[in-house]
Amino acid sequence: MKKKICSLLLSLLLLFETAAALPNSHKYINLKKEFSKTLILLSNNLIDNQIKNQDDKNFGAIQCKHCNVLHTRAGEGIFPLAISYEITSDAKYLKAAIELGDWLIAQQQIDGSWKETPEEWTGTTTDQLMMLAKTLPAIEKYLSNEKKIIWKSSLKKAANYLVKVMSPEFASINYCATTTASLSETFKVIADSTYLVKAKNLAHRIVSKMDEDGFIEGEGGRNFNNKYGVDLGYDLEMSLWGLGVYANNCNDRFVEKNVQKSLLNHLYFIYPDGSIDNSWGIRSNKWTTYGSATSDGSQITFMLYASEYPQFASAAYRNLKSIRENIFNGYLGYGPHYPLLFNIPPCIYPTFTKAKNLAMAYQISYDKELELKNIPSDSKDWLKHFKTLDVDLIRTKNYMATISNYRYKDYEKRDKSKYMFRPAGGSICNLWVEGYGFLQASSATQYFRWEPMSFPEVGKIISITPRIEFNDSNGYFTNLFEFDSRETSGKEKNNFFVSAAGELRDQKWLAGGVGYKLTHIFSDDRIEKRVELIYHDSQPEINIVEPIIISDGFAIKRIDDRSLVIKSNKKNFLFKVLEGNVNIITNKNLDSFWAPYPALKAFPIYLSVLKPLNDFKQLIRYQISIIDESNMNKLYQ
Repeated sequence: MKKKICSLLLSLLLLFETAAALPNSHKYINLKKEFSKTLILLSNNLIDNQIKNQDDKNFGAIQCKHCNVLHTRAGEGIFPLAISYEITSDAKYLKAAIELGDWLIAQQQIDGSWKETPEEWTGTTTDQLMMLAKTLPAIEKYLSNEKKIIWKSSLKKAANYLVKVMSPEFASINYCATTTASLSETFKVIADSTYLVKAKNLAHRIVSKMDEDGFIEGEGGRNFNNKYGVDLGYDLEMSLWGLGVYANNCNDRFVEKNVQKSLLNHLYFIYPDGSIDNSWGIRSNKWTTYGSATSDGSQITFMLYASEYPQFASAAYRNLKSIRENIFNGYLGYGPHYPLLFNIPPCIYPTFTKAKNLAMAYQISYDKELELKNIPSDSKDWLKHFKTLDVDLIRTKNYMATISNYRYKDYEKRDKSKYMFRPAGGSICNLWVEGYGFLQASSATQYFRWEPMSFPEVGKIISITPRIEFNDSNGYFTNLFEFDSRETSGKEKNNFFVSAAGELRDQKWLAGGVGYKLTHIFSDDRIEKRVELIYHDSQPEINIVEPIIISDGFAIKRIDDRSLVIKSNKKNFLFKVLEGNVNIITNKNLDSFWAPYPALKAFPIYLSVLKPLNDFKQLIRYQISIIDESNMNKLYQ
């Protein structure tokens, strides 16, 4: 009997400890209400930026104060406004939705398409069609008969255009996926079977482009007119919800099964704070930490299957909180430090895209409390390697990190490709610390305004991605341009490790005469980095660059020639060189280490490597460790 009682007590103790370790155990929340709160906030911003002068030829349009452009895609705000009316019964939202819809329809081209102003691209017609198709049934009773005919005619013209042109040969894969949803939604309004035939053909073509891990190829450049390349942001915030809505509308269980399988792997990239890690994706030049700037959002994706997978509801809410933390004066910014880096409102794109996503999520959510189950990043002590990507996720007690060796290459455009300035070569591209947030992150290796519409003008900025680099007479070389690194990962002596070996290369992928092996070793309270350099054809002056994301109360103090203390109001760290001939430099390019995407500012720590005198190899070891307040005080004495 005593043994049974002891066993029961032990089981209860273990249960209690497990519940305490998992932050969302036994918590319930009404997500429909949560979505509505943020949706109303964003919808109010859309109304605040709407042209209200009826004498203006663009009456009803949404202005973008950042770009000074009337983005036709901002017309997609009609559905968020319509749902906001449903939530509040406030006529201002209905009025704004109708006026915006009228303006959008007036911008439609003769062939049924919309140009994505200020550009000529018409693939976004599928986004406008989706919102019109969902809005019309919601507000039809408030439209005159004449206006109903005009709106339905617009739907039909846009749908016919997409039936004609949309394919992976025409557009990146997310547009094809959205079209499966937009056409199946249009069918509810205009019962033309050709819409369903086209939607099914596209959906099955997209599933055929999923790799073994469920990631969708087709966001990058072309090989023989076929697109390849994976972007987690556009997968999670565009393609998967598009396929999911289609599958639900058309009862296509084959597509639904594949979407669910894919989403289970995407779930690993939701960090504990709800940020979506698209640091490594080929469209990571639009990564904002909470998602991607011009894609819709993950709430609709997760809520499609939240009843079957409760952890999806947790992911939707966790990411919603991340979105909220990036709303400044009603606008959704490009990342946590947006107000620190910019003194003007951001482009309206993130605001209306995430609003439409929340409106769709609201519409399909149940008005009841849901239990928030744990997501993968809540668990500790694991490493997951995605073999189709050569991307590793690591989670310890205090750290979570992403390391990318993603090998995708745009062979046709090479250094002219916007997809080839993402982090690679085995560098950490996202590093999160419990109680601190982002300690390191990544941005484009070199910043270009690939799309003037959404890439802001900035002065000289330097990438915030940790890296190895050198400059010589042949140009700039770094491991970040190594897209053929050899990756290994695993666990040794209770520590996780990820190693990458390759060459320091320029933006044309040409080697500069120095090889490297970069190893990251993770324990609960520290990260050790090992850099092995092989000077086989050149002996340039090499720098190891370690940008640290600033936080409230951020300061750095040099303790000696080998160590620094990183201080903040949240957490403190010790940066210490363990081995190697290097000089620590902390006063170089201090104002240049920031990025618009994601909007983050970093403090650069340079390790200037001294050339080996009698050998062609050099090993540098250093670590970043968490230090408590008592040790902090000792170091500051």
